[in-house]
Amino acid sequence: MSRQHSRSGQCNYIFMSKFRTAYVSISFFLLACIVMSSGCGKNEAKVPEERVMNVKVWAVEQKSLRPFVETIGTLKPYEEVIVSSEVDGIVKNLRVNEGSPVSRGTVLVELNETNYRHEMNRDDAVLRQAEASLANAKLEYERKAALYKEELVTKQQFDDISARLALTAGELDRARANLSLAKEKLTKTKIYSPLQGIVREKKVTTGDYVRNGSQLLWIVKSDPIKLSFTVPEKEVGKLKAGQDVMFKVDSFPDTEFKGLLSTIYPSLEEKTRTLQVEALVPNHDAKLKPGLFAKVTLYTGQSKDIVIVPITAVLYEDSRVKVFVAEGDRAKERPVKIGSKYGEYLEILEGLQKSEIVVVVGQNNLAEGVKINVAR
Repeated sequence: MSRQHSRSGQCNYIFMSKFRTAYVSISFFLLACIVMSSGCGKNEAKVPEERVMNVKVWAVEQKSLRPFVETIGTLKPYEEVIVSSEVDGIVKNLRVNEGSPVSRGTVLVELNETNYRHEMNRDDAVLRQAEASLANAKLEYERKAALYKEELVTKQQFDDISARLALTAGELDRARANLSLAKEKLTKTKIYSPLQGIVREKKVTTGDYVRNGSQLLWIVKSDPIKLSFTVPEKEVGKLKAGQDVMFKVDSFPDTEFKGLLSTIYPSLEEKTRTLQVEALVPNHDAKLKPGLFAKVTLYTGQSKDIVIVPITAVLYEDSRVKVFVAEGDRAKERPVKIGSKYGEYLEILEGLQKSEIVVVVGQNNLAEGVKINVAR
């Protein structure tokens, strides 16, 4: 009886031990599942969602364009001159006003010529007297020369008439010079226009007393008219006389004017590193006025086929120049070599082909391989 009881107790003990072992195993298994489940949930929460950048794109184009330089210029007279008086006198008649058109040879100003006419008449009388004296001296010389050959007059008498003849000849030359000068002064009491143009400014009025060298009028010639502008140093090698120049002025915003490059200055401006040049522009109707500002386009070559992109597509990073190309839904960085500027576009010499898609808005926020969404 006691042996059976002991065996039964052993069986109960073994059963309880196995039960506890199974219970602990199941508990560890359930705990591990909970931990793993919790860990998996945390890992999934840590994976960030990929960021997508909104951009705008543009298809690379190939166009036939003429290389050009854009700049700002100023219109200037073709010629201008300050007309001055060459004699003293009172302004008797001023025949023009500001804005008056004048031709070469037009009488502009008349000075009072009374004193100069009297001086001319006086010198004319002196000249006639000198001519008479010379004629008498010549007759006397011829008579004395004949007598001297026959030894009827002394050598001293002959030398005296010879000296008098030379003296009267000199007086005649001086009288002629004085008369010529008096006539020239008289003619200078009328001041003529040296060129065809327009009176820009009057500096005297009727009744003013002027001296030799006094400024009277300012005259400008504006047909053709000069267009003066500067070109950057890097473009200087492309300049040639006769190149086409197109420009617009604010006074006539819908009109494009054309001229030809005429003057290339010999040296650059050191401070700005630019070269001064000039173009001549026909101005028959006088629409263009000196002093107007102009938006200038200078064409420096013939048309050629080039690859272009908007300026906004190009990024500068130290010495590198690059763009971002859209390939599928990804942005790809592309180094490029740029050429001339054509208004809002840049020439691409290397790195892009026609029809490739470049990012033109939003590229500053891009990096290699970033996912993009093309905004419509």
